[in-house]
This record gives sequence, C-alpha cells and structure tokens, in this order.
Amino acid sequence: MKYTYFCRGVKPSVTRKKRIAIIGAGPAGLTAAGFLVCQGYQVEIYDKLPLGGGLMSFAIPSWRIKIESVKEGVEDLERNFGVEFHYSTKVVCGKRHDEGDELSKDEMSLADLIEQYDVVLIATGTWGSRKMGIPGEDAEGVDTALNYLFKIRAHELGYMPEPPAPKRVVVVGGGLSAIDAAEVYLKRGTSEVYLVYRRTIKYAPAGENEMKRLSDLGIKVMELTNPTKVLVEDGKVKGVELIKMKLGEPDSSGRPRPEPIPGSEFTIETDMFVEAVGEVSTPPIGKGCSDLGIETDRKGRIKVDDKFRTRNPKVFAAGDVVTGPSLIGNAVKQGLMAARSIHTVLTSK
Repeated sequence: MKYTYFCRGVKPSVTRKKRIAIIGAGPAGLTAAGFLVCQGYQVEIYDKLPLGGGLMSFAIPSWRIKIESVKEGVEDLERNFGVEFHYSTKVVCGKRHDEGDELSKDEMSLADLIEQYDVVLIATGTWGSRKMGIPGEDAEGVDTALNYLFKIRAHELGYMPEPPAPKRVVVVGGGLSAIDAAEVYLKRGTSEVYLVYRRTIKYAPAGENEMKRLSDLGIKVMELTNPTKVLVEDGKVKGVELIKMKLGEPDSSGRPRPEPIPGSEFTIETDMFVEAVGEVSTPPIGKGCSDLGIETDRKGRIKVDDKFRTRNPKVFAAGDVVTGPSLIGNAVKQGLMAARSIHTVLTSK
C-alpha cells in the first residue's frame, strides 16, 4: 500500500520552504502526505496512536486489511521520503476524549501547531461512536464496536492486554463495524453471538451477503428487532430487552422506516451488549476554540469549502472528519484532493 505513487519512481527531496503538518495518519492523511512530499514539501504527521494507519491498523480486522501492507506504506513515507511521524501525540484545542485515546502519551496544542507550520491539514477521522440513548447504557458490560475492535487490534499489535471473551454477546447494528465486532467475538471464543438489526438484512448497510455470511458462521442474526433497554444487576449487564419491528414508509435514507410493534417485547440474557449504530467525526477541537476559525456542523463534521479550506486560511480538512464515516477509498480520494488544493494555494502565493 504505497502513498507515494505520484513520484513516478523518482525519489524527491525537500525543494520548497513551506512546512506542512498533517493531523491524523489514516488513509486521508497518509495519501495527502504522499502527494505533498512528491511536490517537494517538508511534511510532518501527528497521530495519537503509536503506529500509522488509523482505523486501518487499529479497528479493521486483518482479514479485511493486512497490517503488513499498511506498515509498508507508512515505512516508505518515513524512510524513503523523509516524512516525520510524531506518534502517540494527540493534537487538540481544549479538552475532549475520543475512543482510542488510551495509547496517546503526549498532547499538543492545535493553536501552537497552526502557528508553527505554513499549512495544517486535519484528517482525524471518526474515533467516536453513536449511542442509542436507552436505559442501562452506562452499565458495566456495555461497549461500542469501535472500542472493542480497537482493544483487540491494540492487543494483537502488542500495545494492550487481551480483553476477556464473554460467554454471550448481543451486538446491535447492520454496518461493517457490527459485522466485524460480531465475527471477532465469535473467533475469539464467545460461544453465543447475536447480531440484532432493526430492518431486514436486505437493507443492511454492510450488505445482505455479509449478514448471510455471519449466519453461516453460526452467529444468530435477528432481523426486525431493536433493543429498548439494557437489563442491569449490581451495575453489570445481565440481559437486554428487545422489541419486534415492522417496515413502514421510506425515511430520509430511502429505506423503509423501522417501526416498533407494541406488545412484542422480549428479553435475552447476555454478558455483553455492544452498540454498533454508527461512528461520528472527531475533529481536534473542544469547547472554547471558536477563535481558530474552524467550524463544525451539527453532526460534528468540520466545515470546508470546495477546496477543503476552513475559515482559517492556514487550515484544511479532509476525509471522514469532513464527510462523516465512509469507505477507505473515499478517504483516500479526499486526502488527495485536499493535498492538491494545498499545493495550488501555496504555489499561487
């Protein structure tokens, strides 16, 4: 997985005086770095994790993306093209906690970074999970798919101890995070895995084939079912209450709206309840950072113009922190387009 394919086999050197900082070593940030070093810029990447790749390295299972391939591209940038990586360093303005922060050792001010570099590109992705907002959600034994997958990958890479395998787990969701979490639980020794989805598998974001594949593995896929509360005893999960659903008229997504069927509630005993109902963008800004000229919309995504610029002329943003959760290919495209815009702006001055 090479990010320097724009160099066309020629090893470039730093020929431009402008220094560029990239926050986030995921697919958008790495792609942008690859393009910019090929144009002769000095590029430095800051990431809260101890290894490049972002979610590719620390959340997506190895059977989807080979970690060796990700490492190869990162090492190419570092060793052959002079990109400097600042690992385990969270760049932030104000205070905020995101999933995956456990491996961050240092913190750097976003304002200071903007001051030190000619351009800053924010590509911090989606390190936050949506919550369902149901009773019992704060009990011990409730987790998110993203957090669980992160802990497993961090263990496999030697950074964290192995999480215990529960006897029974209920995962709620129909996207790839839900699919991956359910499959990882099964492969790591959980004897009963339920995957609960509020529509039929035909409408699952991960695709009908993925849902059927899980069923073939022995995972109990429950269509038209949705959790209503987590059952708690002594502060720990002991089960989950669910309700049957029916499909109504199409909603804003174009899919049939799932509607609860009154009186159809039932319960399942479980040791673990895992929410996989979507991720949210995680920009490196908390409260009190309006003076930096970086704005977010109501979903927490950074606002940019068609050239990936924020209101701050030195700050650009790209990838899932702008679009919300998407596929790796889209993040790569965003990173490349933002890098080209940065190059255009810097060479037009």
